[in-house]
Amino acid sequence: MFYNAYNGTVKTAEAEMDYIAFGYGQKPLIMLPGLGDGLRTVKGTAIPLAFMYRQYAKDYRVYLFSRRKVMSQGFTTRDMAKDVYEAMQALNIVSAHIVGVSQGGMIAQYLAIDYPQAVQKLVLAVTLSRQNPTIKRVIENWMEMAQQCDYKGIMIDTAEHSYSEEYLKKMRKSYSIIGHIGKPRSFQRFLVMAEACITHNAYEELHKIKCPTLIIGGRQDKIATGEASEELAQAITGSSLYMYEDLGHGAYEEGADFLTRITDFIENN
Repeated sequence: MFYNAYNGTVKTAEAEMDYIAFGYGQKPLIMLPGLGDGLRTVKGTAIPLAFMYRQYAKDYRVYLFSRRKVMSQGFTTRDMAKDVYEAMQALNIVSAHIVGVSQGGMIAQYLAIDYPQAVQKLVLAVTLSRQNPTIKRVIENWMEMAQQCDYKGIMIDTAEHSYSEEYLKKMRKSYSIIGHIGKPRSFQRFLVMAEACITHNAYEELHKIKCPTLIIGGRQDKIATGEASEELAQAITGSSLYMYEDLGHGAYEEGADFLTRITDFIENN
């Protein structure tokens, strides 16, 4: 199998979650994706994601967990963290390095706060600890589009708020077809997750995070804001901060050394 890649579903007492796994190593590394998971889970993506993150394949067994398949109104990022922990238990993962991107970073905060024994090292990328006017405005706009089933609008607006102008010049060529690929059957799950983003508030509990923590932000972030990454670094004792000065929310894709920075942090700190 390509990079030992696997598409799976994990069942806990309360939920069912899609996940993928790949890599030949023994060290578990868990990656938690952002709000886009509300539109499409990781189901069926094991091979392309294994290729994307192939530099981890030799030394790690990498897992990407989607949120639970069915979510009721009012489901929070803390609830999502509980799901991740229970999925880890179901798969016999005692502890792991955790990488959370955007909303995945919000979930990762609560994973480290509520289940510290499960987190070895923590990476929080382009995320925040509490709502600010920027993320509220952007996500509420996406929610309005979702209520109108405007998938193309969400995807284009996400791109415009995430990437640098140089990156967008290439990406805009695909806007004419973007709305026809991967359109969800329902937007209900996305709306629940979006609400969880703008109600997330772990700020007063960040002092409980004791594991080594790396925060990666984009100075030009038009969704979470660069200031939110700096706030995280100030509140988590002993954490390290790296800012991509010319990149925004899409720094995890545009930053040429993004994956290497994570590896260096895990291996050398």
